[in-house]
Amino acid sequence: MSLVEKRPLIIPALLLFVVSLHAQQPGVLSPSPDRSAMNAREEFRVGVLAYNRFAFNEALLSFERALAFLPGEPLILEWLGRAYYRSGMEDTALRQWQAAADWYGSGSGEAILLAGRIETVRNRRGLFADSDGDLRYVEAGNFPGRYDNVVAFRQPSAVLTLDDGSAWVVAYGSNELIQLDVNGVIRRRSRGPINGFDRPYDVVCGQDGRLFVSEYRGGRISVLNKDGVWQHYIGSKGLGTGQMVGPQNLAMDEQDYLYAVDYGNRRIAKFDPDGVFILNFGSQNADFSGLLSPTGIAARDGVVYVADSASKQIHRFDGNGRYLGILVSEGLRGPESMRFYDSNRLLVADTNRILLIDVRSSVVTELGTAGNIRGSSRIRLIGAEPDRNGNILAANFAADEVLIMTPIDEMASGLFVQIDRIIPDNFPIVTVEIQVQDRQRRPIVGLDSRNFLLSENGRTVSGQNFLYAGYRATEADIAVLVERSPSSYALRDDITSAVRDINASAGRIVSMVSAGDQPFRERFSLAIPQGAAQGNSPPAASTLALAARGNSDSYSPRWRFDLGLRLAATDLLEGSKKRAVVFVSTGSLGELAFEQYSLSELAAYLANNGIVFHAVILGGNEVSPDIQYLCGETGGRILPLYQPEGIGSALTGLKGIPSGSYTLSFRSLLPTEFGRAYLPLEAEVYLLDRSGRDDTGYFPPME
Repeated sequence: MSLVEKRPLIIPALLLFVVSLHAQQPGVLSPSPDRSAMNAREEFRVGVLAYNRFAFNEALLSFERALAFLPGEPLILEWLGRAYYRSGMEDTALRQWQAAADWYGSGSGEAILLAGRIETVRNRRGLFADSDGDLRYVEAGNFPGRYDNVVAFRQPSAVLTLDDGSAWVVAYGSNELIQLDVNGVIRRRSRGPINGFDRPYDVVCGQDGRLFVSEYRGGRISVLNKDGVWQHYIGSKGLGTGQMVGPQNLAMDEQDYLYAVDYGNRRIAKFDPDGVFILNFGSQNADFSGLLSPTGIAARDGVVYVADSASKQIHRFDGNGRYLGILVSEGLRGPESMRFYDSNRLLVADTNRILLIDVRSSVVTELGTAGNIRGSSRIRLIGAEPDRNGNILAANFAADEVLIMTPIDEMASGLFVQIDRIIPDNFPIVTVEIQVQDRQRRPIVGLDSRNFLLSENGRTVSGQNFLYAGYRATEADIAVLVERSPSSYALRDDITSAVRDINASAGRIVSMVSAGDQPFRERFSLAIPQGAAQGNSPPAASTLALAARGNSDSYSPRWRFDLGLRLAATDLLEGSKKRAVVFVSTGSLGELAFEQYSLSELAAYLANNGIVFHAVILGGNEVSPDIQYLCGETGGRILPLYQPEGIGSALTGLKGIPSGSYTLSFRSLLPTEFGRAYLPLEAEVYLLDRSGRDDTGYFPPME
């Protein structure tokens, strides 16, 4: 059913509150004003304006006052729920939304939309919301290599997913790499050097962004830059040292050592980050009977995992090639590629199945089976990898396609779409910010203009324009929160060191909050004022260090974590869509940590506003479970200040924070009543077979 077909069921109720606010005004429908309706309308207007400038506390007060004038008004209840949700008070938000849905009545468009929102938020808050013990993937669609008589690519053999939601696909049959976006559109092609690839098979990415492509028939590995431009070869065809016959799957470990399956020689070749050959392993010796038909490979934490399709086993080696034993000895049919699904589990393409293997317990779980839609006669999965949007992309070599496999729960629930903000300052040109997530609150990245449809009163808006995608931001905004407890006072040098590393690596520090008994923003300068002489103004690093150390009055046994975190997070709301609070702490939160805001409210405030929480731990202390919870709920990490590899590389990774925020504009054609009219706006988002919707509204500028 189209958007225009659906909206007539929704619009009359959506405008009911607007009508009620106008019905008793002089000169509209009645000669005598209804004072309660007029007061409610004005408070409602103030609340909407406050919400759209991130003043959620002010919005809450205005909506509550509006309800006092018009108790039970569903549109006010909806907005009140939105403000509570963005403030982190999800239980209260759910009550407001449920009250609004009850008023609208079951079966109405508004009630159905609210029911979906309520169900998603409740599921997120459920006891087992993050459990994936029953996780099951199903086919959600495919990117075909052939459209009618047009061949886009042939025989895909591997997939490498990227942070922007796109993926490199190795096309063995057409001798190329292609980059597909989330809609299956080809962004670019890479065919290697002048003489081209010679049957490319697999691709992996180094920490510096370079791509490494194995060439099965060429007996070598091509090195490309991040854009797919060929640079040079590693290795050559043959039986000798540093040579390979039929190299297939590749893996890179945390130190950027490259491992290649040398299929023809039935061994593994290891190269250093510069491509210099180090050693071969996997052949028969006193400790190991030798690989028969090596296929998939993965490396992490000093262990190299190698699949053997002939013996149907997965073997373990250390980084020096010493045999460590069998990881999996049964339950496999014909394992091919292996990629890490998370830190402890391998994702394995096994004939027509996608498997998950726990490297700690060797437990094998079947995630999904391909061929349920088109039959299994043309299914051979030889490459699979998770993407940024919670899917698994699988290379179906036999059918010239890339399968999209999605958790079955996500297919049923669709996308979670929220209109975060509407900016009508340049009316009739209106700017709207939209947040797109899945049911687990993970941001959906990679969308563009083709995925959005805005409408007013059931009609597609005029001049819809896609302006910006948050995932494209190259910098992250950082708010530094510093613990000011008596125990942290003795670690002021460590605090200074941590803030210095954050400033050098993380992104743009927009504020630093001292979490004392009355949290406040520290004053500092990140740059020398324009026109000031070097000698007349201290360097930015010095002012930042002074702010980080604080003074003796900043530290207190009654320091407040909750108030400090709220203040730091609020400072991020108007900036970059990639944003994080970095908490510099001893690892303990103190006795007054949750005097005003609970742990769950703080976690929801961060998560519902797209803020990641990281903790830099001083002094090697034990980390509070509450800090671990905040990191886990927002996608953050715990970083010991003096860990061997330092915190620099991890903080640099903050620039890669995923963001599901999108900004669009349109030209409104609705009458404004000189700025007094509440103008409804609907947003629908489509991605393959999934969709989501949100309805809200705004007030134009007063005339």
